[in-house]
Amino acid sequence: MIHEKLINPKSIVVVGASNNFQTPGGRVLKNLIDHNFNGKLYAVNLKETEVQGVKCYQNVSEVPTVDVAIIAIAAKFTLETIKVLAQQKNTKGFIIFSAGFSEKDEEGEKLEQLIVDEINAVGGTLLGPNNIGLINQNYAGVFTTPIPKLNSKGVDFISGSGATAVFIMEAAMSTGLTFSSVYSVGNSAQIGVEDVLEHFDETYNNETSSKVKLLYIESIDNPQKLLKHAASLINKGCKIAAIKAGSSDEGSRAASSHTGALANSDVAVDALFKKAGIIRCYGRNELITVASIFLHKQLIGKNIAVITHAGGPAVMLTDALSKNGLNVPEINGEENKELLSKLYEGSSVSNPIDFLATGTAEQLETIIDYCEHKFSTIDAMVVIFGSPGLFEVYDVYDVLHKKMRECKKPIFPILPSVVNVKSEIEYFIEKGNINFPDEVLFGNALAKTIKSSTTTAENSTKNTADLKTIRTIIDTAKNGYLHPEQVKKLLIAAQIPIVNEAVCLTKEICLLEAQKLGFPIVMKVIGPIHKSDVGGIVLNITSEEKLTASFDKIMQIEGATSVLIQPMKKGVELFIGAKKEGDFGHLVLCGLGGIYIEVLKDVNTSLAPVSKNEAIEMIQNLKSYKIIQGVRNQEGINEDLFADIITKISYLVIIAPEIAELDLNPLLGNSKEILAVDARIRIEKN
Repeated sequence: MIHEKLINPKSIVVVGASNNFQTPGGRVLKNLIDHNFNGKLYAVNLKETEVQGVKCYQNVSEVPTVDVAIIAIAAKFTLETIKVLAQQKNTKGFIIFSAGFSEKDEEGEKLEQLIVDEINAVGGTLLGPNNIGLINQNYAGVFTTPIPKLNSKGVDFISGSGATAVFIMEAAMSTGLTFSSVYSVGNSAQIGVEDVLEHFDETYNNETSSKVKLLYIESIDNPQKLLKHAASLINKGCKIAAIKAGSSDEGSRAASSHTGALANSDVAVDALFKKAGIIRCYGRNELITVASIFLHKQLIGKNIAVITHAGGPAVMLTDALSKNGLNVPEINGEENKELLSKLYEGSSVSNPIDFLATGTAEQLETIIDYCEHKFSTIDAMVVIFGSPGLFEVYDVYDVLHKKMRECKKPIFPILPSVVNVKSEIEYFIEKGNINFPDEVLFGNALAKTIKSSTTTAENSTKNTADLKTIRTIIDTAKNGYLHPEQVKKLLIAAQIPIVNEAVCLTKEICLLEAQKLGFPIVMKVIGPIHKSDVGGIVLNITSEEKLTASFDKIMQIEGATSVLIQPMKKGVELFIGAKKEGDFGHLVLCGLGGIYIEVLKDVNTSLAPVSKNEAIEMIQNLKSYKIIQGVRNQEGINEDLFADIITKISYLVIIAPEIAELDLNPLLGNSKEILAVDARIRIEKN
């Protein structure tokens, strides 16, 4: 938990303060002064008695008791400084700008841990080291510029990178996006992104807290904490968008199953974000655009009126919206003609509504009024208005300002003329507005905010798995792939429907078991992992002669130990997989099976446990969903049963976390039943 004194200190000392604004210690003191910190300020500098008008001490031991210390000295001097502040000055909040710790070498890591131990001993909070600091509405404790406009209804921003935080703030300021707070966590020696998010969750007040959170993350150290508090905040009414930078270690992707090949750390990040309801972004401008959309009125519906005085941007926006499942519906009827009569000749109101480069502020107001009151099919308006530089457009932006507040339908202003009407855009922003400079970026971001799913309710489906049997099998199993008999018992215990089968060591056993199962038969090699790659599958065996010949052929395959026979079943081939992905837990995957999984790689993923609703969403969002529904008079599969099996697999890996990889590929499905035909389960115990 973040100490209250770090958030709202009554006194701050800058250790390493300077009169030189080009140093971190000089700049942070200037920022504190310029942005009206109303508590007591102290400075520490060996050579000064006053810094920037603030009383300066030569040694930290001379400083009065102080709530927060901002430290801008060499790493080798920080530990002794921390000891004095923590033990003698009742300091509870620490911000360390200094580099040279865990990001440098092993010695730096040890020093960092000693500092954390000192701060933990007094119940304090450390931000950093190797960061740019903290900005909130109480103080600007950063050594960087610019300081963005602060607003309690602006965004809370947590960044794992100081430089990226600066670049995002710079870009955001040009659009009018405001901030409630900015946390740069640096090395996250004591608190990281997840911990700050936890603080936002536990201190959330629906009336006073920001409802938009932005994250820039380079490593997720505690996925379950991130999931818990992000989901909690979103359930409270917040919106969260995040960039997760950095790809996963290629070496961790090496796996022998389809699931292992398809599931990795980045897939786990996607699954975690989706489960929580976080919108994932891939660049600074996309993050800012999504945040800016969040701070406008919420779009209810998918029908957009594009209002423009420039044809090209309107066409590009229409394309972006349409490709992402939003509509720019044609506007017809008498009211259409009525509106057209109020515009200059050559205008078009079919949608996009183009009122030409010569269109006036009055005409824009009329168009907006028609979209708000008379065009009932329209859910929101996007207004594109720049200038060729021939005249000022203050009056147009005044209309936008007024209508954005009056209208119930959201109005999104796209103001692309960042040079020609720079002054007018600044004027628009000063009035408390946020604008969008790029129409395509806006269109894609708007679609993301519409498509983002909310957190799914807990699964109400009763878990009927045989816990005792599952644990007995797992506890007695060795690392590696389970024998088919063990797999069969495990799936039966987990209530997974499987096709009847028999493992046969000899031709004689094979013939006896085939008589019980009935022809036609499928025979599969046991031993090699990838059966089809070694010719280890024989389909449609219809006689004893073919059965014995197939047995002889398969047993000649290198590594073959026995064969598995099953009755020949027909249906759509399906796939369900699961993989343990570090601290994220288990990823559960589904898609079409057989060669489809290998060639198309069309799968959807969720983190276990998977609720029935999540499972249905996974199925219905597959690109191949129409095949599952049934196409060209071919029978579809029972989606409800498919979803049930997905949830049961997710329960199985919760009960048996030692399952490293699991493949059900294929399952054969039709409208009446779904049966697992082939399964592999790999155990990995610590």
